[in-house]
Amino acid sequence: MSTTGVWVSDAESALGTRVLAQLGADASLEASTVDRCDVAIYIGGADPDARARRRESIAVGANAVFEQLQCARHLVVVSSAVVYGAWENNPVPLTEEAVLRPDNEFAYARQLAAVEQMADEWRRAKAERTVAVLRPVVSLAANGTSGLSRALAAGMGQRFAVDDPPTQFVHLDDVASAVTLAAERELDGVFNVAPDGSIPAVTVRALSGAAPRLQFPDRVAEVLASLSWRFQRGPIPPGMRSYTRSPWLVANDKLTAHGWRATVTNEQAYVEGTEAKWWTMVTPKRRQELALGAMAVGGAAVLVSVARFIRSVRRSRASR
Repeated sequence: MSTTGVWVSDAESALGTRVLAQLGADASLEASTVDRCDVAIYIGGADPDARARRRESIAVGANAVFEQLQCARHLVVVSSAVVYGAWENNPVPLTEEAVLRPDNEFAYARQLAAVEQMADEWRRAKAERTVAVLRPVVSLAANGTSGLSRALAAGMGQRFAVDDPPTQFVHLDDVASAVTLAAERELDGVFNVAPDGSIPAVTVRALSGAAPRLQFPDRVAEVLASLSWRFQRGPIPPGMRSYTRSPWLVANDKLTAHGWRATVTNEQAYVEGTEAKWWTMVTPKRRQELALGAMAVGGAAVLVSVARFIRSVRRSRASR
């Protein structure tokens, strides 16, 4: 398929620029306007930070775009795997035929489900139209990771509980390649976007360099997490917590059958897309030096405290 007649929404976003680069196009592609394009790529829902800055609902923004797509024959919509919802009884892995059950408290997931419904209505309005809906898992990159993805990555595998579910992460470059494939081949249907396999919670904790901490019962941890979020001391808002506690792993068979392959593993995407704790980058030798330094400082502090105590005792005796 030629890139002539392609329109990309949010072309300046992290995903938009990657898609344009992989299509072999530049900003001139925008000359194909939304009301005249043959193929439209809607990635407005892929960047919740941008919508929040505009104070615009994802669903409202998508509806405005779809109404203008009168000439397009094919539409690619970037949704998210969060539309499946995270539930203890979820099948592992989730296929594209699974019923959508987003958490009621997670407005972003519910709005994406609404966008998918709008895209289906747009398809059914004309017989010759096709729609590819992509549902990537948590998308990460060294630059361009959304605040929502950072929050999910920060909360996954961090409860130190035996029932923490495994997780999946996909690199933003691989999401862009899936979008490009769906546009060029005009794929029709819903497609999960994720690397092969998943990461156990214990591995996520190791990769994050999480420091040891006390483990609380779930009821207590829930209250502490709510207070942390309220006072801006924690990364996970209430509606997203279920996505860090219950499984929502997806299968990628349908997309890989069309030739797509992730070039970055779950582990690599997580490491590149998250900030490592400072102590994970310290060499063993340096850790020993720091430990000895801390012991020296601690010893000096003890000596100072003892000296002050002795002086105070002497002064007390002298004043009698």
